Amino acid sequence: MIQLISIAVTAILILNIILAIALIFLERRDPTSTWAWLLVLFFIPFFGFFIYLLLGRQLREKHLFRWEGRSKIGIEQLIDYQIGAIEDGTLEFIHEDTTHYKDMIYLHLRNNHAVLTQDNDVKVFNDGKEKFDALIHDLEHAKDHIHFQYYILRLDNLGNRILNVLIHKAKQGVKVRVLFDDIGSRGLYRKHFQKLLDHGGEVAAFFPASLSLINPRLNYRNHRKVVVVDGRIGYVGGFNVGDEYLGLDKKFGYWRDTHLRIEGSALHPLQTRFILDWNQASVHHEIEYAERYFPAIPRKGTVGMQIVSSGPDSEWEQIKDGYLKMIFLAKKYIYIQTPYFIPDVSFLDALRIACLSGVDVRIMIPNKPDHMFVYWATYSNIGKLLKAGAKVFIYENGFLHTKQIVVDDELSTVGTANIDVRSFKLNFEVNAFIYDREKSHELAELFEQDMQLSTELTYDMYLNRSGIIKLKESVSRLLSPIL
Repeated sequence: MIQLISIAVTAILILNIILAIALIFLERRDPTSTWAWLLVLFFIPFFGFFIYLLLGRQLREKHLFRWEGRSKIGIEQLIDYQIGAIEDGTLEFIHEDTTHYKDMIYLHLRNNHAVLTQDNDVKVFNDGKEKFDALIHDLEHAKDHIHFQYYILRLDNLGNRILNVLIHKAKQGVKVRVLFDDIGSRGLYRKHFQKLLDHGGEVAAFFPASLSLINPRLNYRNHRKVVVVDGRIGYVGGFNVGDEYLGLDKKFGYWRDTHLRIEGSALHPLQTRFILDWNQASVHHEIEYAERYFPAIPRKGTVGMQIVSSGPDSEWEQIKDGYLKMIFLAKKYIYIQTPYFIPDVSFLDALRIACLSGVDVRIMIPNKPDHMFVYWATYSNIGKLLKAGAKVFIYENGFLHTKQIVVDDELSTVGTANIDVRSFKLNFEVNAFIYDREKSHELAELFEQDMQLSTELTYDMYLNRSGIIKLKESVSRLLSPIL
């Protein structure tokens, strides 16, 4: 018996050593992540190996999102034109203020093929009831198709209310497609959509488990929330679908989030994003190019916008790069709202330098955790910026889930990407980057209203935190590169 135990221990040590060698020499991860996984492997023998298999393996499947119809939309030609026009100084901007950010627009064009559109009308929602009432109204008036994608989709009261609308529209002949993430919406299966399927609707899960209890791509999830109605109305932002997002969960209380309703040419790249995700997930029901999905859209407004996506299939971290560029461009202030604040060193350094340069940096985080380790890792990172002069606000009116940055009343972003390693490197995300004084000012005002519902965390208060909190921070900080 003792001999068997000795053999088993030796085998585990050998496996750990082999995996450690693979991490260091083959995976080519950044050093911080490598050290975090080495700690997991050697401090949690055997179990650490299986944790790595589920959470640690890098995504090898490059070019996940391909669609032959992309070339027919005209976006690629428009991107080439906009890149050339910025280079030679001939690109026309509706708002003169936008010219201040042409280098950022150029970054997204080259880094993400994110076309600039300047004819959009945008409505901002910061309340779940208002957002879902508007969404359901738009779904009820769909004429041709509904493309519906959420990371979390719960078939509770709100989810069933929406599903009944989708079934009704499918009965009327509207083409309805529903895409959800297999882990985010765990427990949800095609069988739950049988009525929708019976009436011609289509349903797909992103990266489903190969076995009922094991998903080898557990760490790589589609965190995007995108709805497109008739190619003319689109939604993107932080709200998922479930009763808690209406503030009906006793644990979290009121749910503070931000979502955008968009009309204008930004619908073409948003539609493209949905189709790319759909075709990856739904092998047997791929969407082919058709003009119905990309109708001519009359000018709706004057909001400039780029739809930027990122994910582990990309060489660069496009949304994080956009966040960093916003920080670099700030002259007066930076307002950040995020449920999780676990950035990498580059992000922390950029904010620290902004603080020390006299920029008014304000960060708002929730007062309660939905993931314990993530919350205390957030608290640890906040402390570093307090010392540099950042102002930190703890939102007290429920749970803060919004992913929003505003700079100088001119530049802003709203989307699905949190400020953490998971959103920067592991999840598939999408954000709208907005070049518009009116909308950016509106988002800044919402931040300032939320400040009235928050408690400011000062540096002295942080220094006087309890020993238990310091211990939680220390453990969470070690795990932060893999949270």
